[in-house]
Amino acid sequence: MTTEYDVIVIGAGVVGPCIATALARQGRSVLIIERDWSRPDRIVGELMQPAGVKALKELGMINAINDINAIDCTGYYIQYYNDHVTIEYPFKDVAQVTNPVRPLGKEYKLRSDSSIDVTKWDNDERVRGIAFHHGDFLQNLRSICKNEPNVTAIEGTVIKLVRECNDTVVGVSGKLQKDENFQHRAKLVISCDGIYSKFRSALGEDNVPSIGSYFVGFYLEDAKLPAPNKGHVLLGDHAPVLIYQVSPGETRVLCAFRSTKPPSAARNEIYNYLQKEVLPVIPKELYPAFKIAVEKKKFRVMPNQYLSAKKQNQRGLILLGDSLNMRHPLTGGGMTVGLNDAVLLARLLDPKSVEDLDDYDLVQEKLTIFHRKRKNLDAVINTLSIALYSLFAADKKPLKILQRGCFKYFERGGDCVDGPIGLLSGVLPFPMLLFNHFFSVAFYSIYLNFIDRGVLFPLAIWEAIEVLFTAIVIFTPYLWTELVQ
Repeated sequence: MTTEYDVIVIGAGVVGPCIATALARQGRSVLIIERDWSRPDRIVGELMQPAGVKALKELGMINAINDINAIDCTGYYIQYYNDHVTIEYPFKDVAQVTNPVRPLGKEYKLRSDSSIDVTKWDNDERVRGIAFHHGDFLQNLRSICKNEPNVTAIEGTVIKLVRECNDTVVGVSGKLQKDENFQHRAKLVISCDGIYSKFRSALGEDNVPSIGSYFVGFYLEDAKLPAPNKGHVLLGDHAPVLIYQVSPGETRVLCAFRSTKPPSAARNEIYNYLQKEVLPVIPKELYPAFKIAVEKKKFRVMPNQYLSAKKQNQRGLILLGDSLNMRHPLTGGGMTVGLNDAVLLARLLDPKSVEDLDDYDLVQEKLTIFHRKRKNLDAVINTLSIALYSLFAADKKPLKILQRGCFKYFERGGDCVDGPIGLLSGVLPFPMLLFNHFFSVAFYSIYLNFIDRGVLFPLAIWEAIEVLFTAIVIFTPYLWTELVQ
């Protein structure tokens, strides 16, 4: 049976239900197809930066973080060997000036529940992020989407795109759970089928992500954090460790593993790494819960992938979310970029400016604007994720010098903290501000190294050259790719 819709959305991860809901509320008929509507159990998409929370407000879907025991996040606690620094998120007046909230249509208010106190949110002079169980948040998004009158939701697997002779995508075909075939037509198909997207090759056969490292994830039970309501980043000789509370009783741990191949649980590779390199540097408050969790050996491994967004010129098809663009999850920016992309695309495709979605020339004009306008936030979040991971996972002398300089830069406070946390949180989407701070860190690192070397001045000169060259190599190509491609 063939049914025609205005829009077909492939995939009901985080971004799929959001763009489907936004377009449905504009009066479009939307079909959303998901392979499995049951609650997923994943270790990604659990920490949302303030700019992601803002995007949820604009989408009218902020209520998705209610009733899931979510924990608000107010900044970061960074441990560097035996030192630490606490960083607060930006002030609201900064965020409102640079990135004001403009609701798309329906506007729901965040309300108090068992773990969220709206009064504290409203009275806080700073913006906040949020952490939660990914599956619970996703099911709330899906429920909001399914309750829209203009949305039809089915469970099935999209196998291929249906094209006309001029290569325009006009629909999808696939199988339902009972092996029944289906085919549906639409004026526009939006692919949100995630990190393992089967349709991103429509933008080119070379449009594949690269894997730079892996994260090992597990839960701590009833853990005591050194800084409650903060994301914790532990730095040292080991690769970076991220820790953040996702519910009143559970805390997520993500331990980076320096390898382009996944660590082997069968050979106790993960267990030995955590025991020998990570456990000895865990803060004393966290140590008991961390040790118990490591002994349980309930580890999950995920690849850290990178994929820059290509220009979209496939008539009738739009890629969105991780199928279009990925970055290292160290900075927790994936949902922030995806949700803001959904907001931007929904604004550009509003019926007031695009009356009929099969006006492919007009849609292509809007996609060109979409590609250009998303670059500021996209370039900042994506480049920052790669650059920070390179510094935080430092395994060579120049990177070690940069890592120390970065921490000391944060210790200076003032603009040295306000700028970087504004970039990380997504409320200051300015690539040149990122460029300025990154190379300020590089030159400050060189300065500190000169002081440390003292009489070994010639060695410090050589190391300065190495540090500057390393900084250029790990930063400039990614920023250039994000801004120019």
